[in-house]
Amino acid sequence: MLSRQEFENAQKQTLAYLERAGIVLTPDEIARIEVADLGLNELAQTGLEVITYINTDRVCAKELVLFPGQTCPEHRHPPRGANEPGKEETFRCRWGLVYLYVEGEPAAAPLAQPPAHRRQHYTVWHEVVLRPGEQFTIWPNTLHWFQAGPEGAVVSEFSTHSDDPSDIFTDPDIKRLPVVAEA
Repeated sequence: MLSRQEFENAQKQTLAYLERAGIVLTPDEIARIEVADLGLNELAQTGLEVITYINTDRVCAKELVLFPGQTCPEHRHPPRGANEPGKEETFRCRWGLVYLYVEGEPAAAPLAQPPAHRRQHYTVWHEVVLRPGEQFTIWPNTLHWFQAGPEGAVVSEFSTHSDDPSDIFTDPDIKRLPVVAEA
C-alpha cells in the first residue's frame, strides 16, 4: 500500500518525466495519473506510472512512465471470451531507454535485471531494447516484462481495449489495482 505522500510524490515525478519527453497533459489528466505499486510496496523497484487517454471497447492509448531501473513485472494479456484474443499492444519509446523482454530466444547477457528477491517470477528473456522513436508490438497472451534504463523512460502504449484487472502476472503476490492510504 502506498502512503498518500508517496502517491503524490510519484505523481509529481511522473509529470516531470512527461515534461522532459515533451508530453503535455491537461489538468484533468494530471489528476488521473495512476501510480501502480502492484501491491508490493516497493515502487522504486517494481511498478509503473500511467496516464490513460482513452480506453474504449476497441482501442486504448496510454503513457507509461518508469523511474530509473523500475520494472513492470512479467505478465500476459489473456483471451477474454471466445471472440477476444486478449490485448495487443505496441510500445513506442518517447524518452529514455526501455529494456523489453518477450518470449523467444533468450539474451546471452541481458541488460536489465529484475529485483533479485522476485527473480524466480521472470521467465522470458528475449531482449528488445527501445530507444526514443523505436517501437515493438506485443501480441495477445504473450508473456512480457520491461524495465527502464538508468535515466528512466516514457513509453506510449497503443493497444486494443485494456482490461488491466484481468492481466495475469507470473508473480502471485502482485495486485494490479493500487491501494492508497488516506491518512
